[in-house]
Amino acid sequence: MNSNSTTTSAGASAGSHYRFKPFNVGRFVIWSLFAVMLIVAPMLFRSSLALTMLSQIGYLIIICLSYNILLGQGGMLSFGHAVYTGLGSFIAIHAMNMATKGSFTIPLVLIPLIGGLAGAFFAIVLGFVTTKKSGTTFAMITLGIGELVASMALMFPEFFGGEGGITTDRVYGTPFFGITFGPAIQVYYLIAAYCFVCTAAMFAFTGTPLGRILNAVRDNPERVEFIGYNTQRVRYFAFIIAGFFAGIGGGLATINFEIITGADSLNVIRSGGYLLFTFLGGATFFFGPIIGAVLLVLASVLLSELSKAWLLYLGLVFLFMVMYAPGGIASLIMMNLRVAKYGKLRQLWVSYLALAGTALVGVMGAACMIEMTYHLQLNAALGSKLSFLGATLDAKSFTSWFGSIFVMVTGFGLFEMCRRQFVRQWSTIQEQIEHEIKRGEAL
Repeated sequence: MNSNSTTTSAGASAGSHYRFKPFNVGRFVIWSLFAVMLIVAPMLFRSSLALTMLSQIGYLIIICLSYNILLGQGGMLSFGHAVYTGLGSFIAIHAMNMATKGSFTIPLVLIPLIGGLAGAFFAIVLGFVTTKKSGTTFAMITLGIGELVASMALMFPEFFGGEGGITTDRVYGTPFFGITFGPAIQVYYLIAAYCFVCTAAMFAFTGTPLGRILNAVRDNPERVEFIGYNTQRVRYFAFIIAGFFAGIGGGLATINFEIITGADSLNVIRSGGYLLFTFLGGATFFFGPIIGAVLLVLASVLLSELSKAWLLYLGLVFLFMVMYAPGGIASLIMMNLRVAKYGKLRQLWVSYLALAGTALVGVMGAACMIEMTYHLQLNAALGSKLSFLGATLDAKSFTSWFGSIFVMVTGFGLFEMCRRQFVRQWSTIQEQIEHEIKRGEAL
């Protein structure tokens, strides 16, 4: 009797946690802030580069969130998500070209939905086979299908456009309420509108019975089958929904760039990028992929311009995140919010500054060594000297190498000392929080 009542009360508390209330002030504030950020962002960052980056962030948020339906909510590690984004883009661009010729009538604002329906259609066709298995087998099947579709890009140039891809013109037909979508700012607000609506829709999906049972399939598929659910069917439906939103993101990317190439849009590298940054942002939290989308644009646009070794830096960041923060950046934020809730975050500011400062020193030393190595391998004909972050380095000078090694060893040595102190301090704070929680429960 006690066990049943405990289970019932736990279920009731879980249900109250996930039930949508008629009016939730906190949720209303968060979504209002999200909408305001989307509206005012181009007013704060007015350069053409910033506007381009904001547009990319908008549709990548949709794509990363759609990927997280598979990875974070369903536990399905996919290496072929770019297939549904890319195919949605191709169907969208063909629809735009047909509309331009007058053989197909559809306003530009509905083109992303065409891409979404295309993504859902191919998810229906390919997902039935893909979701037959789970775990490692599922991942390998998605990898194989991804490579298969990517190879077809060169086999069917009539549809995929060959190596040159397919171009289009987003300014066609009658203006939509006077909006031609020629200026980049108009395209941005179209992407922002879709971004907000799709983000809200995917968040709502997490609270549906399908979304909740998908989490159960991720955590314990055997028990889900025991209570009468078909786990393959649950994965299949989630796969279709993820394909739909991925296709919408692909359609928005087509509108933004007015060109799509099969080699770049369908390959496993693009799928790996979605996986990498969704994980870095935090796949176990809904807002984690949003952080990942921002990081993806910053890395591909800004970091790639700063250094030719940006992929190496990205790989190292991913490695350390897997080792020390597998929950991604979102998990670090939530851990500190928990500490702040109990009023103990101010005790950690000095430690955080010490960790950040020493880590920065160590990273700078290591980065200097990496840049000199890349310079010797790739730009030796330009001489031995190079400029890195305002400093002049000589790749063939003992002084530059010794100085870089000294800075790196000193920085990481001090970082390790600060880290050990921080671990002890963090453990003490966590014990205090647990003690407060137990005392509150006792009262």
